[in-house]
Amino acid sequence: MTSLSAGRARPVNPHWLAIVLSSLMAFAPLAIDMYLPALPEIGRSLAASPASVQLSLSSFFLGFGSGQLVWGPLGDRFGRRGPITVGILIYIAASFGCALTTDADHLVLWRFAQAFGACAAPVLARAMVRDLFPQDQAARMLSLMMLIMGVAPMVAPLLGGQILVLLGWRAIFWGLAAFGLAVLLALFSIPESLAPAARRRVGIGAMLSGYLRLLGDRSYLAYSLAGAFFTGGMFSYIAGTPFVYIEYFGISPQSYGLLFGVNVVGMMIFNLVNRRLVLAVGSDRALRYGALGCAASGIVLAALGATGSFGLAGVAVPLFFYLAMLGLVGANSMAGAMSVVPGMAGAASGLAGTIQFGVGAAASALVGWLSDGTPGPMVLVIGAMGICCALAALALPART
Repeated sequence: MTSLSAGRARPVNPHWLAIVLSSLMAFAPLAIDMYLPALPEIGRSLAASPASVQLSLSSFFLGFGSGQLVWGPLGDRFGRRGPITVGILIYIAASFGCALTTDADHLVLWRFAQAFGACAAPVLARAMVRDLFPQDQAARMLSLMMLIMGVAPMVAPLLGGQILVLLGWRAIFWGLAAFGLAVLLALFSIPESLAPAARRRVGIGAMLSGYLRLLGDRSYLAYSLAGAFFTGGMFSYIAGTPFVYIEYFGISPQSYGLLFGVNVVGMMIFNLVNRRLVLAVGSDRALRYGALGCAASGIVLAALGATGSFGLAGVAVPLFFYLAMLGLVGANSMAGAMSVVPGMAGAASGLAGTIQFGVGAAASALVGWLSDGTPGPMVLVIGAMGICCALAALALPART
C-alpha cells in the first residue's frame, strides 16, 4: 500500500493507520472482556449478588452508548483527535476509580464514567475511516480494523484470568488505565482526518435536527437496527457466559478465556471473508447474509441451550457461529449507516453506536433479571436478537 493523506496533514502509512485506529476501537472489548473472568470473584469481594455485578456491565453499555451522542457531533465540529484525547483522559481517570472502589454501587458508577470516556475513541475512529474512504472501501477497511482489533477480545479474557490469579481483580483496571495511556500516545502519531473546512459548526438545535433526520431515514434505521440486534445478542453472551460457563458448567476462569478466544477466531475469519465478499456482492448483500446467519445460529442455540441438549457443546458451538457473523454484520451495518447522509459521518456513527449499546444494555440487563442459574435466559434472548437482526437487514431498501 502507498501512504494516505489524512485531511491536509502529513501522509501516513495505511498499515500504521489501521493499527492505530484498531487500537482506538479496542477500548470496548478490552474494558469489557478483561474483567469478565473476574465477575464471580468481584461479587464475592464486594459482597454483591450476581445481578448487582452484572449491573456494572450494563452500566458500561449505557455509558458507552449515551456517550456516542456527545462525541460524534463534537468530532464533526472540532475534528477527530481533540475529542478522542479528552475521552481517553476521562477513561483513564475512571479506570483508577474502578480499581479503588470498595462497593458494587460505586463500581457501577465508575464503569459508566469509564465507558463514557472510552466511547470517544471508537466512534471517531470509525468516522476517520469514513473521512478517508467511500462506503464499500470503508467496509473493507473496517473489516481489516476488526481483524486487527480481534486480538483484543481474544487476549483480554486470557490476560484478565491470569491477572486475577496472580494479582487480583483490581489490577485488571490498573492495566486498562495503562492501555489508555499507550493509545493516547499513539494517537499523536497519525494526523487529523477532518480538515477545518469540512467541519460542521452547528448548535444543539441543529444537532438534534440532524439526529431526527437520520432516524427518519429508512435505510439508516435498517442499518442501525441490524447492527443493534446483533449487538444485543453479543452483549447477552458477554453478560451471561461468565456465570453460565464458570458457575453452571464449572469451568475455570482460565478455561473461560480459552473458550472466549475461540469465538474471536470465528469473528476474525469472517472479517477476512467479508473483505472479499464486499468486493464480489457489495456491502448490503453481505450484511443480509450475515444477518440470516445470526438468525439461524440463534434459533439453534435457543433450542439446544434451553433444553440442555449436548451440554456445554450445545451452547458453545451455536454461539461460535452466531458471534462469527460480527465479521459480516458489524462492518457492513456501520459503513452503511455512515454513508446515508453526507457530511454527518460522526453523528451517524455516534447515533448508530448509541442504538447498538442501548439495545445491548437492555438485552444484557434482561439476561441478568431473568437469571435462574441455567443457560435458558441467555440463549433465548440471543435467539430473539438473531431473528430481529435478520428482519432489520431484510427491511433495508434496495439501492437505486
